Amino acid sequence: MPANKTLLGGGGVDGAIHRAAGPMLQKECASLHGCETGEAKITCGYGLPAKYVIHTVGPIAQKGVGEVEKKALRSCYKNSLEVAAKNGARSVAFPCISTGIYGYPPEQAVHEALATVREYLDEHDDELDRVIFCVFLPADKELYLQNLPLYFPAEATVKSKL
Repeated sequence: MPANKTLLGGGGVDGAIHRAAGPMLQKECASLHGCETGEAKITCGYGLPAKYVIHTVGPIAQKGVGEVEKKALRSCYKNSLEVAAKNGARSVAFPCISTGIYGYPPEQAVHEALATVREYLDEHDDELDRVIFCVFLPADKELYLQNLPLYFPAEATVKSKL
């Protein structure tokens, strides 16, 4: 989930996940002593229908997107995938990281997300069965529907092992 550096909840997706998971999530997050931009840390899922929550802090891009912001956003996805695989997770669901109040333009973020996940899966094809891009806004849904085939062509898609 996209989070602020404290990992103690907030607005948007972060706040919604904390509310749904319950107070034990915030207690465990406090023990992690925060998270830097691009890093990823894992906790239990508590009241969520998920075994784990992987927390990552996306870049703030309200003043524009340069190489620093692109690299940081890619690190969010890559480090989250690595943490998931290291902890035995077989599926991961990603929201749109940094595109809300952090100001990363969704039409740019979609390419960083898809390219990073594609590269990771190409190098670690046996570690994960499923990666889900969970979007909230209709405009984000359209961006992913338009761009998914560029990174995951239908003829090259590996069928799920489930």
